[in-house]
Parts: sequence; structure tokens; C-alpha cells
Amino acid sequence: MFNELLESWLAEKRSAYLYEILAVKEQGTYREALFRRLGQEAENQAVIWEQKISALGRKIPESLPIDVRTRIVTALIRALSPKSILVVLAAMKIRGLSIYTSSLPTHPLPTSVEQIGKRHQKRGSGGNLRAAIFGINDGLVSNAALICGISGATSSEPHMVVYAGVAGLLAGAFSMAAGEYVSVLSQREMFEYQIGLEAEELKLYPEEEAMELALIFHARGMEQDEAKKFADRLIQDPVRALDTLAREELGLDPNELGSAPQAALFSFLFFSVGALVPLVPFLMKSNNSPFEWAIGLTGAALFIIGASISLFTGKNALLGAFRMLAIGSAAGALTYWIGHWLGA
Repeated sequence: MFNELLESWLAEKRSAYLYEILAVKEQGTYREALFRRLGQEAENQAVIWEQKISALGRKIPESLPIDVRTRIVTALIRALSPKSILVVLAAMKIRGLSIYTSSLPTHPLPTSVEQIGKRHQKRGSGGNLRAAIFGINDGLVSNAALICGISGATSSEPHMVVYAGVAGLLAGAFSMAAGEYVSVLSQREMFEYQIGLEAEELKLYPEEEAMELALIFHARGMEQDEAKKFADRLIQDPVRALDTLAREELGLDPNELGSAPQAALFSFLFFSVGALVPLVPFLMKSNNSPFEWAIGLTGAALFIIGASISLFTGKNALLGAFRMLAIGSAAGALTYWIGHWLGA
């Protein structure tokens, strides 16, 4: 019991320490005041744990021990932009991170408790479409470059290109799938851990959690009294309160985290589709000029993918198509001549 209480006290004190570092980093901005207030709230919550420890007849350390992890995070805050290390800060119980993930301070706020979460419910398939396009592009460019390099080195032996192309497809697809699986799984584990902490804190001291939310809403442009009333109403609904705490305090969005196996499967399939395009002409035994066909198919695919990417960038589709074609052509030409030089 004592060890659990002491760890909670240490977590709050370390958070307060890091809030001060962040406040200094954000000196002169509206974020400075927010972090100083959140730091004070962390100190207040540390007092709660200190009182529980005292009730057991035990004492807290006379000075805060700064562990290696906290020192590393402190160095990262001082050296980098806090926005670039949001996941690290969330893991250190730093709140108010939504100020870095939206167009603050003018980001529109909900005007009723019922609106909390609803603005996040309407999600299209843009995320899956984006993953498909970029997954296919990765497979296409990497395997096309590999095939160009092998063709340059062994132009008279197409079967070698087939072996290398199939090996490149499988190696790349499995590598992408494994990387995506670990990435999504790690994100989900971190999210579940942080949500667990928030749920426990919401149960133990809801008033303090409401105060933290009020500080964040106030920093985002809501009047102080209105922010306090809004947070108090919100905290009465545990489900919406927990959802909002995750988004506003931690800057985390549950809708952005998918299934790790599904992400791995999608990554494997889309990479394979792209990697198969330049390989198809070499698999057709009746084709007397597979390399030329591979270049043509790859060029057409790059053109289409470049135009498709404009759906996300908002740029001119034709410009994006030619840019992707130029990048892919440069990669293919370079690997071809390197292969030719090594083969010679």
C-alpha cells in the first residue's frame, strides 16, 4: 500500500517538475500560464497522496529524487519542440497536450456536454485510403528500384530478376507488416495505460480533474467561469469525462488507433500489390521485352499514385503525378546504373 501511494506521489511531483520546465520553454506564450497552473494542480494532488502516506505513519522523501527517465525527458524538452515529443510527455503524466494538436487558441469548443465526443464520431475511410496509396507506393518504388538494379547487372538473365523481385516483395512486405504491427500495438498499449491512469484519478479526485479540464478550456479561449461550470457538468458523466480527459489532457484520440493485426495485414497486402507491378512482365514467359514493360507499368502506376496523393495534399494533381514520376524514375535510373556498373 505504501509503495503504491509513494509512487503516485512521485508521479505527481515529477509532473509538477516537468510542468515548470515546459513553462520556461513556453515563456511568453499563453501555454506558459497553462503549464504553471497545471503544475500547481499536480502539486495539490501530490498533497493528497502525502496525506494518505502520513495516515499510514510513513514519511515522504525530504527532496524529490529525479530519476534518469525524468532527466532524459527534461533534456528533450529543452532541446526539442514539445510538440515533437507528445507521446513521451503523455507517458510522464503531462496534461493539456491538446494545445499542441489543434489550431489553438481559436479551435472551436463544444458548447454542451452532449457535443463531447460527437465531433469525433464521424470518421470517413480517409485513413485507410491514405494507408493503401502510400503502402502501394512504397512497394512499387522499392521493388522497381531493386528490379532496375538487378536488370542493370544481369540484363541477359531475367530469371535472376524474378528471384530478386519475389525476394524483395516478400522481404519488404513482411518488414512493413512487422513494423506496422509493433507501431500500432505500442500506441494502443500506451493509450490503454494512460486511460487507466485517468480513470483511476477521475475516481479518486474528480474535483481536481475538473479543475485541470477547466484550465485547458480556459487556455483555449473559454471564459474562466464558463470553463469551470462546463468542466463541472462534464465530470458528472464518467464516460464522456474520461473521453474528454484523454483528448484534452493527453492529446490522444482513440479513433486514430486501430487493430495491430489489421494494420499489419493491410500493410502487407498493399505493399505486395505495389511491389508486384514491376514484376508482372518478368513473370509472363511470352514477353520478349519484360524490362521495357516493367518500366512502362511502373511509370503509369507512379503517375496515378502521384495524382492520388493530391487528394490529401490539396495540390495540383498533374503536378503531383509528374513529381512522383520524376522521383521514381530517378530512383530506378540510379539503381540501374549502379547495378550495371557492379555487373560490369
